[in-house]
Amino acid sequence: MRFAVNVPNVGTLDGLLDLAVAAEGAGWDGFFVWDQMGFMTGVPVTVFDPWVALAAVAERTRRIRIGTMITPLARRRPWKLARETVTLDHLSGGRVILGVGLGYPPDADFELLGEDADPRIRAERLDEGLEVLTRLWSGDPVDFDGDHFHVHETRFLPTPVQRPRIPIWVGGGWPTRGPFRRAARWDGVYPLGLDADGELVPLGARAYPELLEYVGRYRTDPTPLEVVASGVADGDPAVVAPFAEVGATWWVESDEGAPGWEERMADRVRGGPPR
Repeated sequence: MRFAVNVPNVGTLDGLLDLAVAAEGAGWDGFFVWDQMGFMTGVPVTVFDPWVALAAVAERTRRIRIGTMITPLARRRPWKLARETVTLDHLSGGRVILGVGLGYPPDADFELLGEDADPRIRAERLDEGLEVLTRLWSGDPVDFDGDHFHVHETRFLPTPVQRPRIPIWVGGGWPTRGPFRRAARWDGVYPLGLDADGELVPLGARAYPELLEYVGRYRTDPTPLEVVASGVADGDPAVVAPFAEVGATWWVESDEGAPGWEERMADRVRGGPPR
């Protein structure tokens, strides 16, 4: 199992960069940031662009994998994201992982910005966006006509450093099925749970056998799927062990982003992964 840190793109930029450097120094394998435009409706917070921040992280680190968990592709132009991710992949020497999903929360990240928050529309835009994005990554000429995106006579160079391309991990809330059929087509799955109010929460290890069996029904790629578990281990291997036993390949140490998260996460990061 490999170990990563996932932090909000809020707070102080110096704090975020210091955490990334500390994570690499303490032996973590990945450093991911949220990709949110807002944070919570009606709560003023300092929010930084994840891709600009990750460019700075790439310059200050040498080994650790970096990326977003997750990017709501429905509110991004896939050609712009193609340029950003390939540039970051070159800047980092091929260390980028792209996490994607519908996006959350639908009000602060979609409705209040004039974007369509309907989950069906967001899912359609996500799937079309992934098709456009990966075609542009290929370096081949692209002609694409979808319901939401249109690209004609376009060829993007350079291609990513990584081959065959930048890995794509798909996030979603279990037991909703759609995100996990989508994950079966890509490189990794990042499951969360849904509470009684439909809010995203960490998912317990007992749910993994069922969800992985479900993903397996739709997976045709023989390449092993990366399976992410997340939560708060705070250095305790006993928290992580049940997830490893049910097939998780990554543990992602997370925080809900409530006040004081930088100090809490700094302590956990410097303590090292829960191996």
